[in-house]
Formats: sequence, structure tokens, C-alpha cells
Amino acid sequence: MLTKYVTVYTEANPNPNSMKFVLNFTLVPEGATFDFPDAESAAQGSPLAAELFAFNHVRRVFITANFVTVTKDEATEWPDVIPSLRSFVKAYFEAEKPVLTQQRMDAADAALNVNDSEVVRKIKSLLDEYVRPAVESDGGAINFYSFHEGTVKVHLQGSCSGCPSSTLTLKAGIENLLKRMVPEVKEVVAEGV
Repeated sequence: MLTKYVTVYTEANPNPNSMKFVLNFTLVPEGATFDFPDAESAAQGSPLAAELFAFNHVRRVFITANFVTVTKDEATEWPDVIPSLRSFVKAYFEAEKPVLTQQRMDAADAALNVNDSEVVRKIKSLLDEYVRPAVESDGGAINFYSFHEGTVKVHLQGSCSGCPSSTLTLKAGIENLLKRMVPEVKEVVAEGV
């Protein structure tokens, strides 16, 4: 039997406790993001994340596009753990193990089929086109949460969770863009951070 050809490389990002493990193929459907802030949530949604939490230093796992962002504890140094994490990720995908549980995939598919207003469609489009690529390049993700009375709520995930520069990015970058392009937007706030 042939082993799946898997390459994994790492990319640092603005959050010093997070590291992107980038693969040579797509892990989840376009636009889908999966954030596992603890081992309990991982056990219910992602066999991959659950196994990553077996490493004592892992504090959060985020999965989207073609990468997995791992957030470590403060005491651990990246040079000490990157080789073992990279080897684990490579072996996991060579064995063709699942990224998510079927229940979690079904829930994600259902969430993508929502009837949005025109303003919400504009907001989501701007987030997808202008914001998401930049945030993903830093190992995180931004997801639309809600729009009500001029306030856009977003979820920041992956390396963005707890990153010192996320508030500045949210207010100076994302809020300014949305206010300029969608006059109905008055402010942008992060939900659940």
C-alpha cells in the first residue's frame, strides 16, 4: 500500500505561543474553521485535535484551510517541541486519519446554509476577501458571528485568541474597513475572546 505524500512546514505568527503547521493539501472545506480551546471540545469534534492535546504543552488547536495552528503553554519553547509535533502531524495524515468527527462536519455544513440579509452578505464578503487571508497567514481565523444595530460581532480563533495585537487589528484594521465599505456598520467587536 502506498503512503499518502504529506509535507508539513511551520510558520511563526504574531502570537509567540502559536505555530502554524502547514500541509500540502486542504484539510477542511473552504471557509470552514474549527477551534478547539481544550481537550474536552477536541474529544467531541476532532480526532486530530484530541491526539494533539495528548502533548502536555498543547493548550489550543485550530484547524482551517491547509493548516493546523497549535498554541502551547508559556513554559515550553518552540525549538524543543516543533520536531515532535511536525512528525506527529505528518504521520497522522500519512495514516489518512480523520480531521473531524462526522457530527462536527455535518454541523459545519448546516451553518453555511443560512439566509443572510444583503448587509450581512456584504460584511461576510469583505471579511472573506480582505480580512481572512491576512488573518490566516498569521495562523488564525475570523468568523462572522452576528450583525445587530450597527454592531458586527466576530469570533477570533487560532493564534488570534489571546494575541496581544488582535485588539489593534480588530479596531484599526477590520472595523475601519467595514465602516468604510458598509455604512450600516458602526463598530466591530470580538465575541468570546
